[in-house]
Amino acid sequence: MNSNQPEAEATYWHPAFYADIQIELKDDADNLIFENEHHLGKKPMEIDVLIIKKNTDRPVKKNIGRIFRKHNIVEYKSPSDSLSIDDFYKVYGYACFYKADVPYVDSILATDLTITFVSERYPRELIRHLRTVKKYQVRVAEPGIYHVEGDIIPIQIIVTRQLSETENLWLRSLTNKLNRTENAKRLIEDYLGHTDNNLYRSVIDTIMRANQKTFEEVNGMGDIFMEIVQEKFDKKLKEETDKAVQQAVKETVKKEKTARMTERISLIQKKYAKHKPLSVIADELETVPDELVHIYNAISENPDKTAEEVYELVFGKGPQ
Repeated sequence: MNSNQPEAEATYWHPAFYADIQIELKDDADNLIFENEHHLGKKPMEIDVLIIKKNTDRPVKKNIGRIFRKHNIVEYKSPSDSLSIDDFYKVYGYACFYKADVPYVDSILATDLTITFVSERYPRELIRHLRTVKKYQVRVAEPGIYHVEGDIIPIQIIVTRQLSETENLWLRSLTNKLNRTENAKRLIEDYLGHTDNNLYRSVIDTIMRANQKTFEEVNGMGDIFMEIVQEKFDKKLKEETDKAVQQAVKETVKKEKTARMTERISLIQKKYAKHKPLSVIADELETVPDELVHIYNAISENPDKTAEEVYELVFGKGPQ
């Protein structure tokens, strides 16, 4: 795959990141609620990922979630993007808006919020700005995790390329610069233990497509790649087949209804030709006049039309 090929950001990296961060935090999944692209109000503002802790007294085990409180806002930058100074203020503003967008005043406390920025690149200008302009302290909590101190809201910056290969294998590997086959092998080995998990499948699919050359150098990689491609093809084929079957059933039912109603119209035409009034026809057909009045009127106004033509006059092109 050509790494210079334009990426469809909204449908390429972000869904994989949403799955990836759930993998990273799987040990606490029962205590966390994940929301993808959480919308803020009615305007087109949205948080990349919102993570809500159900039990605030229970600490998150994973290193990237240790600062988490009740409401945790995450901003993700894809490998082709960078984290800027304005990104910081935008997301900080989102956090403030999220706090204020509630039915009751101060129902979300500022002290219950955290902000996490995730970027593959080290945001040198932003960190300089935070230190010199905002007067914040920025310290390395551990490789790839920077804690920003000095604000009422805990903030952290995660630089994925600096994360531990052991502790954060999947988040570190969410890149189009996976050049070492050893890393690809490690991903495959871990994935093979979670093949029935859609989160892992979503992430490995994205990583493999973004680093196809690296994975092609791993023995047996072609079979796994084709398995994922085949599964997607089978799923798409099943969806299209189900859709076609449903349409065929719908068309069959439609034709049957049309045939039955056309036959009924033909019968009413014959009775009308014998000068039988509507009430008598309804009685003979074991129904009420109101059920037949539209057909009866159409026949009386168009005595020369066929049953099919009367059907179209009353019901249009399809059954009602």
